[in-house]
Amino acid sequence: MHPGLQKAKRIAITIYLVALHGVLLFFIGERVLRKYTAIVPIETASVTDPSEQKPIPTPLPVPETFADPIDADANSNLQPDTAVQPPPANTTPGLMIPVVGVRPDQLIDTYTDSRSESRSHDAIDIAAPAGTPVVAAADGEIVKFFDSERGGITIYQLTADRKFMLYYAHLQRRAAEISVGTRVQKGTTIGFVGDTGNAGVGNYHLHFSVAIVTDPKRFWSGTYLNPYPLLVSGTYPAG
Repeated sequence: MHPGLQKAKRIAITIYLVALHGVLLFFIGERVLRKYTAIVPIETASVTDPSEQKPIPTPLPVPETFADPIDADANSNLQPDTAVQPPPANTTPGLMIPVVGVRPDQLIDTYTDSRSESRSHDAIDIAAPAGTPVVAAADGEIVKFFDSERGGITIYQLTADRKFMLYYAHLQRRAAEISVGTRVQKGTTIGFVGDTGNAGVGNYHLHFSVAIVTDPKRFWSGTYLNPYPLLVSGTYPAG
């Protein structure tokens, strides 16, 4: 064989052997790293999304006062007054049950139930499926919208004589037809049953309070009355 060809053949064999040994060393080295250093290749590593948020367990229902005085002037919606669909004809003078389809015998008196921080419930919880219409329990005016950690989506309503505050909490949403300043009649749909705030996920109910307004400038606070006998008997509160 020509000396030049023999030399070229030796060079080719040398390059092949070097490349082969390089490949073998790569795979052997990776196995050693995996075994003794626990290094995981980036393509198989589990990367945690820093923006991922774990769900926070929602506590059991806890009562809410009419409003935190610090946030008393907060309103989530100040749109102009809009027309509201008239309620069904109702000639009874007392309060009506503010959740559609609930009968008096289905109500449970939770007014004196204990809550966290040694508090009393001071309200009645009316259970109903999610999305059930919530209606004004009496004629009056919507005076405040407020979203809070405890009450979730809420509505404050003054009665027509402005002597009593009606408070509706844990709503799924408010009715689109109402706004702060809207005058409503008993039976007007103002919202829908939900589980917002600390109601508890899936614990759909309306938290309903009645209070005597002791200071018109602080309508959100006052003396609580038990709504249960008023709703069962369909009477108007005295105070």
